[in-house]
Amino acid sequence: MSDTKPAESSLYETLLAGAGLPDVPHGRLRDSASVVLWRHAPGAVSGEPRPIEVFWVQRSPALRFMGGWHAFPGGALDPADVTEVDENKDPVQVAGTFEAPSRHLGPPFRGDPDQVAGTSHPASLTASVLARTDFGPDLVPGLELCALRELFEETGVASLDGLSSRTSIDATTRDRLEAARQGLLEHGGSLQEALATMGLRPDPSRLVFAGRWRTPPFTPVRFDNRFFLLHWPQAEPLQPQIVPGELSSGEWIDPETALDAWRHGDVITAPPILHILRVLAAEGPEAGLPRLRSTEEARLGPFRRFEFRPGVITLPLVTPTLPPAAHTNAFLVGHGEVVLIDPGSPLPDQQQALLEALAAARSQGLRLRAIWLTHHHPDHVGAVDAIRTALGVPVLAHPATAARLAVPGPTSGPFARAAVQVDGLLHHDQRITLAGSPDMTLRVLHTPGHAPGHLCFLDEATGSVLAGDLVAGLGTIVIDPPDGDMTGYLASLEAVAGLAPKVLFPAHGPPLFDAVGHLEELKRHRLWREEKIRTAWQEGVRELAALVERVYPGLDPRAKPLAERQVTGHLERVLAARGPEPAQK
Repeated sequence: MSDTKPAESSLYETLLAGAGLPDVPHGRLRDSASVVLWRHAPGAVSGEPRPIEVFWVQRSPALRFMGGWHAFPGGALDPADVTEVDENKDPVQVAGTFEAPSRHLGPPFRGDPDQVAGTSHPASLTASVLARTDFGPDLVPGLELCALRELFEETGVASLDGLSSRTSIDATTRDRLEAARQGLLEHGGSLQEALATMGLRPDPSRLVFAGRWRTPPFTPVRFDNRFFLLHWPQAEPLQPQIVPGELSSGEWIDPETALDAWRHGDVITAPPILHILRVLAAEGPEAGLPRLRSTEEARLGPFRRFEFRPGVITLPLVTPTLPPAAHTNAFLVGHGEVVLIDPGSPLPDQQQALLEALAAARSQGLRLRAIWLTHHHPDHVGAVDAIRTALGVPVLAHPATAARLAVPGPTSGPFARAAVQVDGLLHHDQRITLAGSPDMTLRVLHTPGHAPGHLCFLDEATGSVLAGDLVAGLGTIVIDPPDGDMTGYLASLEAVAGLAPKVLFPAHGPPLFDAVGHLEELKRHRLWREEKIRTAWQEGVRELAALVERVYPGLDPRAKPLAERQVTGHLERVLAARGPEPAQK
């Protein structure tokens, strides 16, 4: 038994240790739909296999949720999408393919542990229909009309009853359709009502169900999304056109070219988009339909295979951490040899899930080489000993992290631990190559500020940064002196931005596109806050509580202890820049 005294914890670590089980939001998802427009590529040679193209869009980088990402047109269900579905009408007549099971949609969803039965609609939207017919969890009333409305709003494409590729649309109708589109974009409302003024009806009968996916549990906004295929040949009179705003661009592209852009790090996109592109590239929309509807191959044990960038798999583990985060992301990085970064959860069920994911990765040809740590905080190291014991792999970290982990942690609570042995050291600017197809070389970056031994890991080939707690995709980064150092933190933000990365993978929350812009904005925001502290100090405000109120007016009292530490970190810089106070006469 070690007689080493437990380490003295910072306030930040003390609050983490007492965080308890996080409040993980279950079932709070919005139903949504996306449409994969596809066509045969122009210039196909007669008698040869006909390559296809899909239409994908890029979301505006200015959006807070998935800004800059590539996706297929779509969005959330609106009450207006189900206004025609009532107890006096047959759902098959008003909603196109709402049979149960639908000849278009296939049988209701079964068996994916990432999904739950039923829907997340308010009962008031669906009760009258569900009282008569059980549509199953995939067949949500109004969902196909939602898909068509979102497609129309985002691209101008309208699947209309009675119109086909052989039907021309006169200029007046085109103008009225565009006006209806603008009206929906600006004011919302019902697609049916917008088209009815022109004597037109939406036609969902051409939609083909192509799978159901949920956004990851670590995202601030979550959707239960159904994808639909829609064949849209060049001869269709309405072709997709993007109105800048929520979307920045759109293009027809063959699936393999889209996948190459992702592999080279030119785009970031979500797992369902990758799955759809892979299936369409390999088998096309008809033969590939069973694979599209079954997402089992896109799993890694109990997890979805969240591979937003090549060779970076995100494994969100439920972890006692600071709200609003409820997870710490572990990362499996590499294309053959892999390292596991920050297995943070101390919860036995999460550790078991992680071991199952690692076993699945091994069956898929990935070989775990080591565990790497970004820093010593408990929500980043909670599973280290469990994984090392089970798999016999070494643990590597910065010397300052190793020194802190060598001292026992809390003696009670979820993060209670003995000393953690670090088996090897990682140093700034060290480059480590992981063998694979292709090899991946990671550059070690010492980024102190949040913690003295904090590290980031840069894949220079794709511009991906495994960022630990340098940034947060959900919540904020706490700088808690004396372990936390605001000057060091601001310098670390600037140093990483200077390397021109493309994507940041934080420990909490989703990946952050436009990495340089995010890092620069984060630094600007911190300096803006610091200027408020400087001004208050110059005005004679000396009490810490008063400074906190000046910087964070109306703050929830529960957050004030950490806010005081943030202000203290800035105040140290302010006073250091002022120099010693003049002696009183």
